[in-house]
Amino acid sequence: MRARRSVLVAFVGLWLGAAAAQETGYVGIAMPTQSSSRWISDGQSMVAFFEEKGYRTDLQYAEDNIPNQLAQIENMIVKGVDVLVIAAIDGTTLSDALAQAADQGIRVIAYDRLIRDSPNVDYYATFDNFQVGVLQGTYIVEALGLESGEGPFNIELFGGSPDDNNAYFFYDGAMSVLQPYIDNGQLVVRSGQMGMNQVSTLRWSGSAAQARMDNLLSAFYTDARVDAVLSPYDGLSIGIISSLKGVGYGSDDLPMPIITGQDAEIPSVKAILAGEQSSTVFKDTRELARVTTEMVDALLAGEEVPVNDTETYDNGVKVVPSYLLEPVIVDASNWEAVLVESGYYTRDQLE
Repeated sequence: MRARRSVLVAFVGLWLGAAAAQETGYVGIAMPTQSSSRWISDGQSMVAFFEEKGYRTDLQYAEDNIPNQLAQIENMIVKGVDVLVIAAIDGTTLSDALAQAADQGIRVIAYDRLIRDSPNVDYYATFDNFQVGVLQGTYIVEALGLESGEGPFNIELFGGSPDDNNAYFFYDGAMSVLQPYIDNGQLVVRSGQMGMNQVSTLRWSGSAAQARMDNLLSAFYTDARVDAVLSPYDGLSIGIISSLKGVGYGSDDLPMPIITGQDAEIPSVKAILAGEQSSTVFKDTRELARVTTEMVDALLAGEEVPVNDTETYDNGVKVVPSYLLEPVIVDASNWEAVLVESGYYTRDQLE
């Protein structure tokens, strides 16, 4: 009888242990697209971190299709996830789904893109998006020698997708640096196109950026050269570079303008090494994924969630408590130290 009781106690112990492991949590991860390598990295990193902590995960990519992402999130709610981590395609279209989540007691963390117009966003994990733009603008200023009074130089401005809240922070950060030089004439926007209503690029489309650059070159630069292009994202930068090369830029007689970027995607790092793109802004998605798992841990444990900004990110309904990570500028002088020595890429991937 004692042996049978011992077996029963051992079985109950194993069952309780398994139950405890299952109670760690179930996390739905909604990512926008696999067409950008950074989102693939984000998704893979989060799954690895969450599963290491004992969470179950459901990772879905919507391929920049808003109805797809909405359906994926609704399906995660039906499956009974405890937390939704959402990098929204359009940060204004999820209010009804998030209301459903709130009714089920499901908590929501906006991931790198702020979800707007909903009270049901608990936290926001991102990089300092205004600082991303500041880094891009500062790179242009330093590369052209504007602080020393050089100029005038011709510049064209590109913005990100108008349905992505981050795009406005990138643009505003860059313009906080560039606007004084536009005002004093050291930078000249020959097209006159300024402001996100004129320079935005829907869905961060590289082909759309290439087409717009084609139009700018044919309309405003037949008798002048472009000295700088503010590009907020590497995918746009590659399209812009293709357009410029198509009319002869990149030669000894017509060198490439200063071109910025963001996300340190492999094609753009190679373009930097080839002397075509000037810089990119690196955001270590491994760190963002790690911080997000720590936020979820604290949230589900009823503990204080780590945040470092409670003022900046107003989604139209509430100020969403946020954790901001610092971005880093990368160019030909430091790519190896930042990207290879950190283990983010191997040298073989970039050369």
